[in-house]
Amino acid sequence: MKRLLLIALVGILLHSCKIGKNYRGTEFSQPTSYAQEDPGRTVAYDSVNTDSLELSTADLLWWNLYDDPVLDSLITTAMNNNRDALIAAENVLQGRMVLKNQKAELLPKFDAQGQVQRGNFLLNNIGDPQNLILGAASANWELDLWGKLRRRTEAARASLVASEYGYRGIMLSLISEVASTYFSLLRAKSQYEISKRNATSRDSMLQLIQARYDKGIVPIIDVDQATIQYTIAAGAVPQYERQIVQLENTLSILIGQNPGPVVTGKPLSEQNYEIDLPLARPVDLLSRRPDVIASEYDLIAQNARVGAAKGNRLPSLSVSALVGITADNFGDLSFENPLWTLTGQLAGPLFYWGQLKRQVDIEDSRRYQALYRYQNTVFFALKEVEDVLAEIRTTRDEIAIAERRRKAALEAQQLSMERYNGGVTSYLEFLEQQRQAFDAELLLESLRANLLSAHVRLYKALGGGWLTTEAQQQAAEGAGE
Repeated sequence: MKRLLLIALVGILLHSCKIGKNYRGTEFSQPTSYAQEDPGRTVAYDSVNTDSLELSTADLLWWNLYDDPVLDSLITTAMNNNRDALIAAENVLQGRMVLKNQKAELLPKFDAQGQVQRGNFLLNNIGDPQNLILGAASANWELDLWGKLRRRTEAARASLVASEYGYRGIMLSLISEVASTYFSLLRAKSQYEISKRNATSRDSMLQLIQARYDKGIVPIIDVDQATIQYTIAAGAVPQYERQIVQLENTLSILIGQNPGPVVTGKPLSEQNYEIDLPLARPVDLLSRRPDVIASEYDLIAQNARVGAAKGNRLPSLSVSALVGITADNFGDLSFENPLWTLTGQLAGPLFYWGQLKRQVDIEDSRRYQALYRYQNTVFFALKEVEDVLAEIRTTRDEIAIAERRRKAALEAQQLSMERYNGGVTSYLEFLEQQRQAFDAELLLESLRANLLSAHVRLYKALGGGWLTTEAQQQAAEGAGE
């Protein structure tokens, strides 16, 4: 009895061990703050959602800060209909099935068989045909002595989590792309209206100059210059019209619809540019960015594959059993005298010319590759945040300067027109002031759209869903109205 207990204890110990090293995480130096952080335009990061793989409420409520229901509707539609998102969701589903299949490798396999034969196969009855009817059930079970199968399960589980975070990353990218395209569309529409207004103004000026020329007040060169400026202005209109169509088509595809017109909400000039920017510490990106998390789980999966490859070099123990009944006729089938077998098999690699060892080395090399990819993903994440912080800070400065330029250019245009009508200055001077005013308006709209897109990229760079507690409350109150 004691011997049996000892054998059972040894079997349990063998079954509980797993060959290979468990993943212990990886550490490397990271900055404690961002070099491009603007203390005057950022607030404390006090809302971090890492408990769920699903997009949090904060991720969606963030868009309410723009107070543009059309944008919110487009994002929601894209999340439900975008084909890339649906493909990513199917990848997650496949990963779940792979994990379940791998878990099943740890359990016994059961089969059933039925067989009917007729012939002179019985040695003592050669030449006399006989019947043989067999019904049986069998079970096969490979005992996971070294944890090889559990390492494979561990790898499948880590791969599943990586695919789930990959899905989240695709959703965040989708949200960002929808918003950026939407703001680009607003920019194109605004510039289209500016160009139409400019073309109309220059057409009116051309008619005025033509009338003055007909009366002999101005020379023909003024008419020619006015004609040139009108055609330049009119030629810009279809360019922005083309941009609008192309951006609408892009946005339609993003939301999972046929290319076509897209309704927009608040114009670019009425969007919210003064959004506080909560910043997580650089170390918090490790628990926020889906690509960083997915990359680490790829490393975990590869670490487990190293253990599984090591297990392939060790013996495997399997147990099989069969029970059934046999008879010459169906009517004689009975369980009174069952047929049964019980087999234990120990098999191990003997001489494979170093193949199994080299496979371990290959998997270990892949583990180092996964580690370097993970570290590189973290470096890129930090760079992305730094880049977009610098863009936001400098674009704000550019907007402030552009607003002054636009105001001054419009005033100079009005003054120049008055001076020209009074015969004080030449028409060429007025045209130059008109051109500068037009360029100043276009530049300001581009910078405004760039700032909004930079806000979106910061949202993406931080892993999404960055809201202060106060901002969350405000957005929630706005959504509940």
